[in-house]
Amino acid sequence: QLQLVESGGGLVQPGGSLRLSCAASGFVLDYYVIGWFRQAPGKEREGVSCISSSDGSTYYADSVKGRFTISRDNAKNTVYLQMNSLKPEDTAVYYCAADAITTVQAMCVSLLGYYWGQGTQVTVSS
Repeated sequence: QLQLVESGGGLVQPGGSLRLSCAASGFVLDYYVIGWFRQAPGKEREGVSCISSSDGSTYYADSVKGRFTISRDNAKNTVYLQMNSLKPEDTAVYYCAADAITTVQAMCVSLLGYYWGQGTQVTVSS
Protein backbone atom coordinates (compact mmCIF):
# COMPACT_ATOMS: atom_id res chain seq x y z
CA GLN A 1 0.00 0.00 0.00
CA LEU A 2 1.37 3.38 -1.04
CA GLN A 3 1.05 5.95 1.70
CA LEU A 4 2.57 8.88 3.56
CA VAL A 5 2.32 9.05 7.33
CA GLU A 6 2.94 12.23 9.30
CA SER A 7 3.97 12.25 12.95
CA GLY A 8 5.42 14.59 15.53
CA GLY A 9 2.53 16.97 16.04
CA GLY A 10 1.29 18.02 19.44
CA LEU A 11 0.72 20.86 21.86
CA VAL A 12 3.58 23.31 22.38
CA GLN A 13 3.91 26.71 24.02
CA PRO A 14 4.66 29.82 21.97
CA GLY A 15 8.36 30.00 21.25
CA GLY A 16 8.73 26.25 21.43
CA SER A 17 9.81 23.73 18.80
CA LEU A 18 8.48 20.62 17.12
CA ARG A 19 9.84 18.32 14.45
CA LEU A 20 7.36 16.75 12.07
CA SER A 21 8.17 13.60 10.15
CA CYS A 22 6.72 12.35 6.89
CA ALA A 23 7.46 8.69 6.26
CA ALA A 24 6.67 6.92 3.02
CA SER A 25 5.77 3.31 2.59
CA GLY A 26 5.31 1.42 -0.63
CA PHE A 27 7.38 3.83 -2.70
CA VAL A 28 10.76 5.57 -2.61
CA LEU A 29 10.79 9.26 -1.79
CA ASP A 30 14.11 9.89 -3.57
CA TYR A 31 12.35 10.65 -6.86
CA TYR A 32 9.64 12.90 -5.48
CA VAL A 33 9.30 16.55 -4.63
CA ILE A 34 7.97 16.64 -1.07
CA GLY A 35 5.92 19.39 0.46
CA TRP A 36 4.50 20.34 3.82
CA PHE A 37 1.12 22.07 3.88
CA ARG A 38 -1.14 23.25 6.65
CA GLN A 39 -4.78 24.09 7.15
CA ALA A 40 -6.14 26.02 10.09
CA PRO A 41 -9.84 25.96 11.03
CA GLY A 42 -11.82 28.17 8.70
CA LYS A 43 -8.84 28.87 6.46
CA GLU A 44 -7.64 27.55 3.15
CA ARG A 45 -4.81 25.07 2.92
CA GLU A 46 -1.43 26.72 2.32
CA GLY A 47 1.98 25.54 1.25
CA VAL A 48 4.50 25.82 4.07
CA SER A 49 7.69 24.36 2.63
CA CYS A 50 8.76 22.13 -0.23
CA ILE A 51 12.01 20.36 -1.13
CA SER A 52 13.22 19.06 -4.45
CA SER A 53 14.11 15.49 -5.29
CA SER A 54 17.39 16.31 -6.96
CA ASP A 55 19.37 19.42 -6.05
CA GLY A 56 18.03 20.05 -2.55
CA SER A 57 16.41 23.32 -3.48
CA THR A 58 13.72 24.49 -1.11
CA TYR A 59 10.78 26.84 -0.89
CA TYR A 60 9.40 28.46 2.25
CA ALA A 61 6.29 30.50 2.74
CA ASP A 62 7.10 34.02 3.94
CA SER A 63 5.31 33.35 7.20
CA VAL A 64 7.78 30.60 8.20
CA LYS A 65 11.08 31.77 6.70
CA GLY A 66 13.85 31.75 9.27
CA ARG A 67 11.83 29.59 11.66
CA PHE A 68 11.10 26.35 9.79
CA THR A 69 13.58 24.03 8.06
CA ILE A 70 12.70 21.23 5.68
CA SER A 71 15.07 18.31 5.15
CA ARG A 72 15.05 14.83 3.76
CA ASP A 73 16.76 11.58 4.74
CA ASN A 74 16.47 9.33 1.73
CA ALA A 75 18.04 6.43 3.60
CA LYS A 76 15.11 6.54 6.01
CA ASN A 77 12.60 7.39 3.28
CA THR A 78 11.51 10.30 5.44
CA VAL A 79 11.18 14.07 5.16
CA TYR A 80 11.24 16.35 8.19
CA LEU A 81 9.97 19.79 9.07
CA GLN A 82 11.81 21.38 11.97
CA MET A 83 9.65 24.14 13.42
CA ASN A 84 11.22 26.63 15.81
CA SER A 85 9.95 29.82 17.45
CA LEU A 86 6.40 28.60 17.04
CA LYS A 87 3.57 31.11 17.17
CA PRO A 88 -0.14 30.64 17.89
CA GLU A 89 -0.85 31.38 14.22
CA ASP A 90 1.11 28.23 13.30
CA THR A 91 -1.70 26.17 14.80
CA ALA A 92 -3.10 23.92 12.08
CA VAL A 93 -3.27 20.41 10.73
CA TYR A 94 -0.03 19.76 8.87
CA TYR A 95 0.03 17.49 5.84
CA CYS A 96 2.84 16.19 3.70
CA ALA A 97 2.53 15.38 0.03
CA ALA A 98 4.68 13.87 -2.70
CA ASP A 99 4.69 14.48 -6.41
CA ALA A 100 7.14 13.30 -9.03
CA ILE A 101 6.19 15.74 -11.77
CA THR A 102 6.36 19.25 -10.40
CA THR A 103 8.75 21.91 -9.22
CA VAL A 104 9.36 23.04 -5.68
CA GLN A 105 7.66 26.40 -6.12
CA ALA A 106 4.77 25.02 -8.16
CA MET A 107 4.07 22.39 -5.56
CA CYS A 108 3.98 24.81 -2.66
CA VAL A 109 2.19 27.67 -4.39
CA SER A 110 -0.38 25.57 -6.28
CA LEU A 111 -0.81 22.92 -3.58
CA LEU A 112 0.14 20.10 -5.91
CA GLY A 113 0.55 16.56 -4.65
CA TYR A 114 -0.08 13.07 -5.95
CA TYR A 115 0.21 11.29 -2.61
CA TRP A 116 -1.08 12.92 0.57
CA GLY A 117 -0.80 11.97 4.21
CA GLN A 118 -3.63 12.07 6.71
CA GLY A 119 -2.26 15.03 8.66
CA THR A 120 -0.97 15.73 12.14
CA GLN A 121 -2.30 18.40 14.50
CA VAL A 122 0.00 21.15 15.72
CA THR A 123 -1.34 23.41 18.46
CA VAL A 124 0.64 26.38 19.72
CA SER A 125 -0.88 27.72 22.91
CA SER A 126 0.05 28.76 26.42
